[in-house]
Amino acid sequence: MKFFVPARLALFVPSLCLTSICFAEPLELDPSVITGSRSASPSFDLPYSVDSINQAQISDGQLGINASEVLSRVPGLVVQNRQNYAQDLQISSRGFGARSAFGVRGIKLIADGIPASTPDGQGQAATFNLDTAERIEVLRGPAATLYGSNAGGVIQMFSRDGEGPPRIGAETLIGSDGMSKNHLTAEGSANDVGFVLDASRMDTDGYRDHSAARRDQTFAKLNFKPDEDSKLALIYSSLEQNGTQDPLGQSWEAYKADPRSVAPNAITYNTRKSIDHQQLGLNYERYFGDATLQVNAYTGTRSVIQYLAIPKSAAGNKQGGGVVQFDRKFYGGSLRWLQPVYSAPGDLTLIAGLDFDQSQDSRHGYQNFVGNQLGVKGALVRDEVDTARSLDPYAQANWAIDNWTVQAGLRYSTMEMDVDDQFVTSTNGDDSGTKRYEKATPSISVMYAFTPELHGYVSAGKGFETPTQAELAYTKGNNGFNFGLKPAESTQYEMGLKAQFNNTRINAAVFQITTEDELAVLENDQGRAIYQNAGRTLRRGFELGVESQLSEHWTTTLAYTRLQATYDSDFSSSKGTVDKGNYLPGVPQTTLFAEVNWKPADWVSTAVEGMYRSKVYVEDTNSKKAAPAYSVFNWRARFEQKVEHWTFHQTLRLDNLLDRQYVGSVIVADGNDRFYEAAPGRSWYAGAGAQYSF
Repeated sequence: MKFFVPARLALFVPSLCLTSICFAEPLELDPSVITGSRSASPSFDLPYSVDSINQAQISDGQLGINASEVLSRVPGLVVQNRQNYAQDLQISSRGFGARSAFGVRGIKLIADGIPASTPDGQGQAATFNLDTAERIEVLRGPAATLYGSNAGGVIQMFSRDGEGPPRIGAETLIGSDGMSKNHLTAEGSANDVGFVLDASRMDTDGYRDHSAARRDQTFAKLNFKPDEDSKLALIYSSLEQNGTQDPLGQSWEAYKADPRSVAPNAITYNTRKSIDHQQLGLNYERYFGDATLQVNAYTGTRSVIQYLAIPKSAAGNKQGGGVVQFDRKFYGGSLRWLQPVYSAPGDLTLIAGLDFDQSQDSRHGYQNFVGNQLGVKGALVRDEVDTARSLDPYAQANWAIDNWTVQAGLRYSTMEMDVDDQFVTSTNGDDSGTKRYEKATPSISVMYAFTPELHGYVSAGKGFETPTQAELAYTKGNNGFNFGLKPAESTQYEMGLKAQFNNTRINAAVFQITTEDELAVLENDQGRAIYQNAGRTLRRGFELGVESQLSEHWTTTLAYTRLQATYDSDFSSSKGTVDKGNYLPGVPQTTLFAEVNWKPADWVSTAVEGMYRSKVYVEDTNSKKAAPAYSVFNWRARFEQKVEHWTFHQTLRLDNLLDRQYVGSVIVADGNDRFYEAAPGRSWYAGAGAQYSF
């Protein structure tokens, strides 16, 4: 396997600061993280690949709309902004999650301890409120399996607690394609109670035709100490999108002719999606001497109605329906006990925990026509209650002795999918059924400190990935749910080095992942995607992350990934034989992110970002036109003024400076060969805000 740095650097996706006032700060080379270790530890001392994105990186020059704005700076991650708010981002970690046609799957998403992923592995990154984020932690590799099924990687967002004097702020931004965002915030501490209140509205006409969206987000957090030995946080958040237009994918010919184009059926059937998401959670922590009890509980609802472009005559319209509607109730919680053991040599902490999650969908399908009127809710053709639940006990040991650090854990994961079919007629049989998946997933990581500045580690673990409700929904011949699907099981190995010299931090890792029973599309027919277990895959790769404070005024960031992801056995699909050695679709072999930031004075900072991504195959046979490689460059600048209790700021940014036409994301194995989603050309954004501190 060859590793190389591409000749072209593609610099990056900056944006606009729409959060509490935060300006460029000196580079933090050794942040503390919780993900993986379950307790705050310097990332430099942890024996696996974990990265932290701090508040300044999240907010400085960013739009605060999509997690793609900041996650691209993490090696091993591929984050594709579809320019389609009806379908959310596509995120993959070392190839896990790359085949997702909508939303995020195979990656564990967590916000303030509350899963943004359902027990079957489906997730929505849009629920992350970036305006309130203190940091985002990203865990990759074998250690991620400690988070259970469907954890090809773990992305956790932590909101701010509300500290310092109370302050209020307002911000606004405008930009290309009718983009606007207005944001109000109140934050601080009063009478020993920390609070964060946040509300925003984003509107856009969209880069492509028929892609307009409005997104309303609210967030509230109270943080206080009931007594000297405990602390409690109450968290509420909501996301609302009404009538978000869906432009669908593009054929290669349509993309080349007009990157703003939409499929004719998107207009004919007025494809669109509405979301109403509400959730409430609490985090409680109590200290018993040196031991710690952590309790998390949450509940929420999510209502979705989506109008698809399945043709009126298609069998899928008469069975599953061209209008999908569900009302979801979800809840769960976790218990965790952290116990230091002082009788052992070195520093030993034992951790035991239990996670429970349940998601229940009252799901309906309707025809998307009434007579000759298209794109409306018609006759009911599907009525069922789908329940996914998981119950996972786990144990973990973190041990540091002399120059050695060892972390080992074992989790027993179960995921049960229950289908209660309530639409049973003389021509539509009972598709009810239950499927249970379970597996023990061990992980062990060992680090050795060669010197205080140079650490080396090895890590190994097993994981598994269950089919999602959407992947189970159909079988060939429409014979009910596809309960014959097996989970994909992986064996992962990683070896890496972490170095910290002067003002430079370097993380490098090589890894290998073998997967049995990989999930792939068997056929896409008349609006229904049918999945199968496709045999073995092999993924080998190299990741490099570099952060450096070059001088008082200059900082740089580099994230490089080389990933060779291939099928390791032959299998058949409706598109033909997929040969051993074919590349996994949706996975670029090379990604590179770079940033150079200059802050000559306290009141101004500017940065240039770039990204390179190699070509991406769009389906398993590798015979269709691959999305070509591309490089893009972005620029941003931020200015700040302080006048007594007031702080003012202004932001400018230009994305895609060279006005390149390129495919920003792909829809893997699309049944209509509409695989491509165009990225915007040169785009501008300007914003301003003010904050008052009491």
